[in-house]
Amino acid sequence: MRVRSAVVRITAAVLAVGCITACADGTPTAVPGPMARATAPGGVAGGAGTSAASVRANASCAAGKCTDNSRASGSENRPGTGGGRHPCSPSVSLDRYSDALDKTTFQGTFIGNLSALARDTDGSIAAVSDRSVLIGLDGRTHRPVRAAKITDEQGAVLDAEGLAVEPGGTYLVSSETEPSVRRYDRFGTLLGRLPVPDALRVAPAGWAQSNQTFEGLALRPGGGTLTAAMEGPLTGDGKDTAGRPLLRFQTWQRYGARPGPAPYRLGKQYAYPVDAGLGVSEIAALSDGRLLVLERGFTAGVGNTVRLYLADPRRAADVGSVAKLPGGKTVRAAHKKLLADLGACPSLGAPAHQPQTNPLLDNIEGMTIPGRAPGGRLRLPLVSDDNESPKQITRLYELTVRPGGH
Repeated sequence: MRVRSAVVRITAAVLAVGCITACADGTPTAVPGPMARATAPGGVAGGAGTSAASVRANASCAAGKCTDNSRASGSENRPGTGGGRHPCSPSVSLDRYSDALDKTTFQGTFIGNLSALARDTDGSIAAVSDRSVLIGLDGRTHRPVRAAKITDEQGAVLDAEGLAVEPGGTYLVSSETEPSVRRYDRFGTLLGRLPVPDALRVAPAGWAQSNQTFEGLALRPGGGTLTAAMEGPLTGDGKDTAGRPLLRFQTWQRYGARPGPAPYRLGKQYAYPVDAGLGVSEIAALSDGRLLVLERGFTAGVGNTVRLYLADPRRAADVGSVAKLPGGKTVRAAHKKLLADLGACPSLGAPAHQPQTNPLLDNIEGMTIPGRAPGGRLRLPLVSDDNESPKQITRLYELTVRPGGH
């Protein structure tokens, strides 16, 4: 491996700020922040065979400052990936990844177990832990800037799996325990709770299976339509003609902006065909009503499978009154198109703490759309849930996506 002296200097600089850059454009230029872009001198992409450094920072963060406990790992540059993008498919590219949050704390709060991301109104990225913590990440550096505990009406913790931010800055959080969707203010104070159809409740109250309920949550830009995605099928629901299990996605329509009880009414419920052996771990809403859907599975000794789909529910039938899916030939499910199998993304030298067919992958659960990248592609940060396990990693990913169509 050919290492330039500039790389050595840059690696030292990166270690000093406790950040990671998955470098791909020749000799990297260090930029502060754990997911900063690496570029060649003059912005010219490096040629085939050029090597670069990638740093995994294991930092302890308090009051916005991180103590660096990082280690370096190599990242092979691949030809044909100029402009910082590493193609996973014609529609999806991986820009970089970061392990800087892995096993860290912020003001005494463990920053892990992250199960959802959402674009916040102040430019930060909101995250939620399935151990009942709302976390704010700096929009540029992705370092923690705030943390607040949240509870249910009785003061008990939530199994929080989904997160959305309303235009006014309040939070919508789904828990897969009941399941439920609750509203919280910026300080974590409970404001109200949305209605949930009885059939979607965990048995014996309904037909849902334990730990297979509201895993994904997305608010359409503008704040009018909220969608919650079931992770697994209801007991009694079947498969489509292609043998794919049918999950239920529930929507709500907002009808006001007042505080207090959540101002949402139950809306359309539709069927979504998930790949066999996978479940839905997250959704993100596009302005035209379509959704990005993250499907995820795990096989012991093999690792994770993570696929990104574009789903179009606009012509899907309302199945709220259908007792058992598929419900007949006239019941149309949401259409979906594969954008990328993330196992096909370049690994960028990422480490794995357990067997993975691609060491880049982990238990990816969170996803949001904070804006657009140059060229009009959607920026798509992802995050994995480490379950506080030494075998798993809290890993942030930055992808760019061209969903296509309207």
